[in-house]
Amino acid sequence: MPELPEVETTRRGLAPHLEGRRVLGATLRRPDLRWPIPREIETLLPGQRITGVRRRAKYLLMDTAAGTALWHLGMSGSMRVLPADTPLQAHDHVDLLIGDAPGAGKGRGAPKVLRFNDPRRFGCLLWQPPGETHELLRGLGPEPLADGPDGAAFDGAAFDGAAFDGAVFDGDYLFERSRGRSAPVKAFLMDQRIVVGVGNIYAAEALFAAGVSPLRAAGKVSRERYHAIAREVRRILAYAIERGGTTLRDFLSPDGAPGYFEQELSAYGRGGEPCPKCGRPLKQALLAQRATVWCGHCQR
Repeated sequence: MPELPEVETTRRGLAPHLEGRRVLGATLRRPDLRWPIPREIETLLPGQRITGVRRRAKYLLMDTAAGTALWHLGMSGSMRVLPADTPLQAHDHVDLLIGDAPGAGKGRGAPKVLRFNDPRRFGCLLWQPPGETHELLRGLGPEPLADGPDGAAFDGAAFDGAAFDGAVFDGDYLFERSRGRSAPVKAFLMDQRIVVGVGNIYAAEALFAAGVSPLRAAGKVSRERYHAIAREVRRILAYAIERGGTTLRDFLSPDGAPGYFEQELSAYGRGGEPCPKCGRPLKQALLAQRATVWCGHCQR
């Protein structure tokens, strides 16, 4: 499933083509994806100017005065801006025709189509009325790349910072939230109520870089080690965004290019291979029904 870097890569690829332009029409080739597509997509969205393309957790938010279209890529979804006459392919479920309003003056060329393709249909397209927060966005944890003492500042304008009640992702935050928790620290990091956007890939990579075993109980990890984990989460996520995300089966960026972070994975998907640090074979086990890889020597 696409994680934060893949969704942020998608947002950055789409925003220059969408922001400031209008939705001229909406074509739904099926009534549902993971959930039914709300009627507002066809009745309210056409004619609206796109005022912003944001990300919150693993969701993309396309803002207009009438409301916000909320997208999730699911397991296999992709969003691309294409010439309006681009032939359809299998699993092209949603098209938004994007262009300039009549009489708007010099625009950015011929209308384009924002096309959503999703073979497995685990993605979604939903609607958020103005001034409201969709139920899927309630109760989410802080953004790991917001400003904080454990890493460099990040472009906060890209996501909805008000949605997590002022909490800042850093080592102190993780330490306080983890007290009394017996769940493994990897599962703790993947809990979207704790911190958003960190899935199996980047939790494994951050814990490897920080030298912390994914099996260790979250409540038994020290404050100092949580500072290291927070730094590595931020560093690895930011670097993965620079590299265009991780290509695992289905993910492509909006220009059709694969992500390149997969070529630099240290732990994820490398069970049985030599540890990049010590050379011992990496261990692998199922943790919360997810494949988990770590070094029994380097991660304690």
